[in-house]
Amino acid sequence: MHPTRNAVLEAWMKEHGHSSNTLADAVNRAFERLTGRPGRYDGKTVRDWKSGRVRWPQAATRKALEDVTGLPAIDLGFIPRSRTSSAPGPPQEDSDMKRRTLVGGIAAAAAAAAAAPGAASPRRIGMSDVDRLQHRFSEIIASDHRLGGQLSIENRAAQLADEALNLQNSGSASQRVRSNLYACAASFRSSAMWAAIDGRRYEDAFSHMREAQALAEMSGDQAIKFRIWSHAGTMYRHIGRPADAHAANDVARSLHITKRDPMFASLGLAREAAIHGAAQNRTGTRRALDQAEEAMRRADPAAYRPVWLLAFYDQAELHSLALSAYLQLGDYPTAESHAHRSLANLRPYMLRSRAITTTRLAHAQLAQGEADAATATAMSVPGDTATQHARVSRMLQEFGAALRAKAQGTPIVHAWTEHTRDAWRTTAA
Repeated sequence: MHPTRNAVLEAWMKEHGHSSNTLADAVNRAFERLTGRPGRYDGKTVRDWKSGRVRWPQAATRKALEDVTGLPAIDLGFIPRSRTSSAPGPPQEDSDMKRRTLVGGIAAAAAAAAAAPGAASPRRIGMSDVDRLQHRFSEIIASDHRLGGQLSIENRAAQLADEALNLQNSGSASQRVRSNLYACAASFRSSAMWAAIDGRRYEDAFSHMREAQALAEMSGDQAIKFRIWSHAGTMYRHIGRPADAHAANDVARSLHITKRDPMFASLGLAREAAIHGAAQNRTGTRRALDQAEEAMRRADPAAYRPVWLLAFYDQAELHSLALSAYLQLGDYPTAESHAHRSLANLRPYMLRSRAITTTRLAHAQLAQGEADAATATAMSVPGDTATQHARVSRMLQEFGAALRAKAQGTPIVHAWTEHTRDAWRTTAA
């Protein structure tokens, strides 16, 4: 049987003036923004999509395509592997409305199906359902890197975790699919946990952590177990419990995935360095950072990795963790050096990370007596982040207190006071 041509994709390309080569170039750029690695698509790749030889591209490819077109992969004529009919799916609802109603809708539909007399066999849950949830997870990750710490992100991630669990009860599924659904639920819970940590809502973070850990165990997914325990180490570091931070991070670093993929080992070591810094262990900090750099050099850049890791861990993040460590140690020149290197390597969409790194740079400059440069650096943090991100707001308040202590009554203190009163009040309003 000859494959069925993807007429939907062909029509979209014609409408938007794309040849196979120009669409491949656009997807390559989107793939690089998503993963940090160059895409390798070409005109033949797109022709395979149009001809139907490739009916359902890999997840990262689909996400890049969706970023280029603004449409879900199904709306571009692609057919999930588990779908048995070639008929087009129903029209797509507004994504915000779907987020608000999907959990309740799934639960109601499952209950109605179970209660209906003579109801047909329950629907089959497949990998296409998992793929849809993974696409939502990518959206959560993107929101986190733009905004970070927001209660709305935490709530949406928790809601999607519930959706993944509700899906378990809405039909039959293979063990592989069930494991993947538990992994999706754990992923969403870990994002809710991280949003709570980033927003300094630590009691909520503990609650999300316990649920995420249980779900990760049921999934058997090593990568998501690593993420949860690594986040736990960061949380304990933020609340001033370095011994617990070490213990949690050690659980993450002991997982087999760190031996299979040096990139996971590198992240675990870089976070270990930050914990050593908080514990005032200068030797441990240097050793862990050297080992993190060496592990990153050994990592295969083409290896498959989950989207949450691809989206943020690179040289910029390694330098950011080194900045945090040396700032805690009081080695301000070294901290400043790592801050500049982190900012130079940050990907454009890492808005939250840029604000945090910039604020830490201001602290390092002020501690070296450079009040004017430090204040200019702190003033460069965008007002919306300064007022809406709890961690950044707290660090900037601490910066203002330190500035007043060092330069009370000087014009630079007056300038900072005017800036925070006018620029931030305007943004907050």
